[in-house]
Amino acid sequence: MDDLDLNKEIQKELEFNFEKEKLKETIKIINKEILNYLNQRKETINYITEYRKEFLDEYRDDEDEIVEYFDHEKFIIEEEFKFIDKRLKELTILSSSPYFGKIMFNDDELEETIYIGRFGLTLKDSYTPLVVDWRAPVSALFYSGNIGKVHYNAPMGKIETNVSLKRQLIIKKARLLGIFDTELNVKDDILQMVLSRNTADKLKDIIMTIQGEQDNLIRQPRNKTIIVDGVAGSGKTTIALHRVAYLLYNYRDTLQDKVLILGPNDIFIDYISMVLPSLGEVGVKQTTFRDFALKLLDIENIMSFKDYMEKITNEDDDFVLDIIFKNSTKYIDKLDKFIEDTEKDYFNIKDVKFYDEVIMEKKEIEEMFFYHFKFMPLFKRSNRIKRVIYSRIKDYRDAKVREIQKKYEENLKNMTSEGRNLHGTKLEFERRLQIREVISEVIRRKKDLSWLNNPSVLELYNNLNEEKELIQDDLAAILYLKIKLEGLKYFSEIKHVVIDEAQDYSALEFKVIKELTGCASMTILGDKNQRLIPENEGIAMENLDKYLDFKDIEYFKLDKSYRSTQEIMEYANNYLKDEPIIPLVRSGEKVVEKQIETHEELKEEILKSIKVFREKGYESIAVICKNSMEVNKVNDMIKDSIHIKTVNREDIIYTSGESIVPSYFAKGLEFDAVILIDSSVEDKNYEKMMYVMATRALHELKVYKIKESA
Repeated sequence: MDDLDLNKEIQKELEFNFEKEKLKETIKIINKEILNYLNQRKETINYITEYRKEFLDEYRDDEDEIVEYFDHEKFIIEEEFKFIDKRLKELTILSSSPYFGKIMFNDDELEETIYIGRFGLTLKDSYTPLVVDWRAPVSALFYSGNIGKVHYNAPMGKIETNVSLKRQLIIKKARLLGIFDTELNVKDDILQMVLSRNTADKLKDIIMTIQGEQDNLIRQPRNKTIIVDGVAGSGKTTIALHRVAYLLYNYRDTLQDKVLILGPNDIFIDYISMVLPSLGEVGVKQTTFRDFALKLLDIENIMSFKDYMEKITNEDDDFVLDIIFKNSTKYIDKLDKFIEDTEKDYFNIKDVKFYDEVIMEKKEIEEMFFYHFKFMPLFKRSNRIKRVIYSRIKDYRDAKVREIQKKYEENLKNMTSEGRNLHGTKLEFERRLQIREVISEVIRRKKDLSWLNNPSVLELYNNLNEEKELIQDDLAAILYLKIKLEGLKYFSEIKHVVIDEAQDYSALEFKVIKELTGCASMTILGDKNQRLIPENEGIAMENLDKYLDFKDIEYFKLDKSYRSTQEIMEYANNYLKDEPIIPLVRSGEKVVEKQIETHEELKEEILKSIKVFREKGYESIAVICKNSMEVNKVNDMIKDSIHIKTVNREDIIYTSGESIVPSYFAKGLEFDAVILIDSSVEDKNYEKMMYVMATRALHELKVYKIKESA
């Protein structure tokens, strides 16, 4: 070793020891902060308990005062405890791993050093943060991938600076395991280390491995709609979740409880459910488009997602043609034509009479329909016009009752005292009878207005749909009719929508999401090569600006995959017609592809592979088949030899271990090792399905090709 290398080694050792001491000091401070917050919580509890006791003693007999106090107390407790508990959770996480990055940069000729962690920490009476939150504007310097002159976007504008050091630190259980001075890129040692792990911890540890191109998307302006077409494993879900965390951190006052994430299925939603809480964010609505729609619609009978995908994978020709049409812009045109015809022809407008007198002419009602209230949705318009007519009927009713009353009073006035005694009761009876007749006329005339009653939108759609069983592609159409005809809106305020696996959305689904929520910006992520739902007009998300009016919209392409080994991605590339995936240079086992002749041989190979994968310490192992029918066949084949979970319903909760999964439920998920059952060479969707199934594997992939005879 020459002097230069020796000096480098000594310097490296000195730096490591410096960071070791810095870590000790930081953890000591964090633990002290935890104690402070625990004491604060204890003091708050004691204060509330004591105050409550005194209050109850003083106002024991005043129930209203006690109720009012408890409402106020509940508010105080919630606000106090929300803050304290949130901080304690964050500090507990930081006590194990306070930070993962360090940058040194020159700002106005001053050398600044910051440490970047999952959460920020600034001590009381201090202006200098001990740890800077990864979502803070200055933290972008860590992810940018550049040393030297760079800039970052702060609230006051663009800030130029000069980065002299970028360091990554591996800290686990409060111990420093390693430091790396680097320009963060895809060959980064830490990224390799995290990606080489099993799936259990990977999603939660991804903050330290976010790449420059991903960070750029995460930090895009709040009011901008970004559309990301990314290959399998390019970090789309990571971007989606971390963008939500970033937006909430920087725009909490505007976005708190007003962000909606739409995922592909309940299994995926469960899979990502703990990521946002691990980033300190709660209160984000996470659902599927199907559940989002069903909450707004009174529909009980709809084909399950599983049955829907089974018909597609089994290539039910009539069903597939119906889906292609319902996912097309021609279907939107058909719905628009239906709405237009309903506007013109549904209501059989006629004169409104009271007794035999016309009190509102047909022409006046037409003017209300097609001019005065034209701005309103049709069925809101009809309700409004009905109220106007009711008001007119009431005016005529009141006039008639006044006339009866006046005549009654005049008759009484013209009678002598003796006449009133003899005929007063009869006159009163006649007055009441006449008023009753007026009321009966009002009821009759209101019944005559049944032509103004609004039909059920669902019934209208069922007629349009020829009474076929409803499928998930019908949900957007029904919502669209309810928006246009009833003015339907989402029941809670939404300011930003994130859509993952967006390649499966039709133009109509995008339209109804925007109209229901009124969102000015969205984050939309998908992979056009993973669409298994048939279509013939191209992927809607690629041409969103044609269908939706967003002020600021930008398309991004991600072609680097960080998930799987180079061998797996090169295998998956064989099934891509368009641009191939650029794999991360992380080598692993070769992909095994084997022709299977018999059921017995397949059973032996699956059991043998699972045994080998277990011995290698893989925590999540999946046998992925084309559809549920094949899942059941494989399960019947091996269930007596091994305990394995069958994922054949959407409500099954995803856990690690071994499972048999149909291709459509595996989308969006990842597994340490995958056994792929290939039986679909003649399928129209064969290449896309193989691409989806192969790219679920992180470390190892075995492909068993089944002969039709087997």
